[in-house]
Amino acid sequence: MHRYDAYDPFARIYDRHWGFFATKVYPILDHLVLRNLTPGSPVLDLCCGTGQLAAELSRQGYRTTGLDGSERMIEIARQNAPDVEFVVQDARNIALPHRFSAVFSTFDSLNHVMSLEGLERVFRNVFAVLEGGGQFAFDLNMEEGYRSRWRGSFGHVEEDHVCVVRSSHDSDEKTGRLDVTLFELKGSAWQRTDFPLTQRWYGESEIRGRLRKAGFEELQYVGGNDPILEGSMHEGRMFFVARKP
Repeated sequence: MHRYDAYDPFARIYDRHWGFFATKVYPILDHLVLRNLTPGSPVLDLCCGTGQLAAELSRQGYRTTGLDGSERMIEIARQNAPDVEFVVQDARNIALPHRFSAVFSTFDSLNHVMSLEGLERVFRNVFAVLEGGGQFAFDLNMEEGYRSRWRGSFGHVEEDHVCVVRSSHDSDEKTGRLDVTLFELKGSAWQRTDFPLTQRWYGESEIRGRLRKAGFEELQYVGGNDPILEGSMHEGRMFFVARKP
């Protein structure tokens, strides 16, 4: 299976402009799971990106491991969180010697898994690395999120780079697409890179059904107008918490 490395050309820019999501999501994870964990518990940040959430988990005293399919993202993560153990692996094919009290996957990372079978495979892998009684908390963009937020264009302009993102969604295919154009200053010349990032949305019943097939017990799910999801970045996003018996 090809390791998911679509973010390799985007890692530095992602870290610069999107890494802040960790500060938005940590209070939600604390509310849902972390406040019930013993201090020093082992936790896994699955699809950890450039490591900002892993860094915060480590600062709060959790024994943290970060996993991502992008080598470039992990290179930056090791700089952002030098006390965290990071590994380059695909979420659909996890091989770790440790067991964890909790696993987290945030910022719609699992929407990049483009089939229900692949999503169930991730769920089974997470189940395998959790301790008995361990919890799995993750978010997914739902259909509402793509309809409300995945349209139009936006960009970032800095002295050494320009990044333009054009977003779209296909209701028939249940997919979202970001077409990224990146200009980076390399020495005295500008270098252009173009690449897509694709996602798929799933129905709530599909997600819950695949969690059960993987062996999980459901605890709760949070979405809609829940006050802990304040802010436009959470519009159309749902958080799920499942438990390994």
